[in-house]
Amino acid sequence: MASVSVAEPQEMEVDRRGDSEESGDDESRRRSINGDVDPNQPTATSKEESPVDMDTITLDPEEEDVDLVHCRIGRIEGLEVLQKAKTLSLRQNLIKKIENLNSLRSLRELDLYDNQIRKLENLDNLTELEQLDVSFNILRKVENLESMTQLKKLFLLHNKITSIANLDHLSGLEMLELGSNRIRVIDNLDALSSLTSLFLGTNKITKLQNLDGLHNLTVLSIQSNRITKIEGMQNLVNLKELYLSHNGIEVIEGLENNKKLTTLDIAANRVKKIENISHLTEMQEFWMNDNQIENWADLDELKNAKTLETVYLERNPLQKDPQYRRKIMLALPSVRQIDATFIRF
Repeated sequence: MASVSVAEPQEMEVDRRGDSEESGDDESRRRSINGDVDPNQPTATSKEESPVDMDTITLDPEEEDVDLVHCRIGRIEGLEVLQKAKTLSLRQNLIKKIENLNSLRSLRELDLYDNQIRKLENLDNLTELEQLDVSFNILRKVENLESMTQLKKLFLLHNKITSIANLDHLSGLEMLELGSNRIRVIDNLDALSSLTSLFLGTNKITKLQNLDGLHNLTVLSIQSNRITKIEGMQNLVNLKELYLSHNGIEVIEGLENNKKLTTLDIAANRVKKIENISHLTEMQEFWMNDNQIENWADLDELKNAKTLETVYLERNPLQKDPQYRRKIMLALPSVRQIDATFIRF
C-alpha cells in the first residue's frame, strides 16, 4: 500500500435524490439542494499546491487496491511496478494528463476524480477496466474509450462536456453519470442496451427524447434542466426511479407505460394538479414539494399505491391548511413520512 495520508471529508447534510452515489465520496456534499455545486464548499484539492515528486511515494508491488488520494501528484509516472493492481485511486491530485498507465493491464477500476485533466486519452491498453471516474475535471468531450468494451460504470460528473457522443462501443455499460456538464440534447444512447442508470442532472437539456433504446433503464435523473414536458418515456417499461425536479414541467403526463415506478420526483416545477398517475400502484416515494397543488381531492390519484411510504407536498398551497398533516394521513394511511418528518403513532 502506498504510504500516504488521506484527508477526511467534512460531513454535510444534503439531498441525494437522483444523484449517483458511487462517484466520489464528496460529490454530493459539494452540491446544493437542487443539484448544483455549492460555491461555498471548496474542493478537497487546492489547485495552488505544488506537485510532489513520485519518487517520494512508496509503492507496494503486491498491492491490489492502490490508494493515492490527495498526494499532490502532478504527473502520472513510475506506476509500472503495480502489475497486480486492480483498483487505482488518484483522486484529488494535481494531474493534468492521463498517461503512463499502459502497463497496468489488470486494472478494473480507475479513479481520477478531482484533478485538472482536459482530455480522455492514453487508455487503450486498459481493456479490462470496468469502472472509470474522471469527474470534477476539465473535459470538453467524451472520446478515446473505444477499447474499453468491459466498462460497466462511467462517471464524468462536473466537467465541460457539451454533447453525448462516442459511446456506441460500450454495449455493456450499466451506469452513466454526465451530471453538471453543458449538454443540451439527449442523443447517441441507442447502443447502450445494458444501461440501467442514467444521470443527466444540472445540464441545459430542453426535451426528453431519444430514450427508446434503453429498455433496461431503472433509474433516470434529469433534475435541474430546462424540461417543460414529460414525454418520450413510453419504452422505459422497467423504470423504477424518475427524478425530474427543478425543471419547468406544468402537467404530469406521459407515464402510462412506466408502471414499475417506485420513486417519482417532480418537485420544484409548475404543476397545478396531481393527475395521470393512478396506475402507478408500486410507488413508494412521491416528491411534489414546491409546486402549485391546492386541491385535496388530487390525493385520490395516489390511493392505489398501497405501499406508498413517503410524500413531499410542502411549499404547495395545500400546506397552508392547518390540518395539512392530518389530512394527508387520512387520505393516504400507508404513508410513514410527510415531507422531512416521520409520522409518530
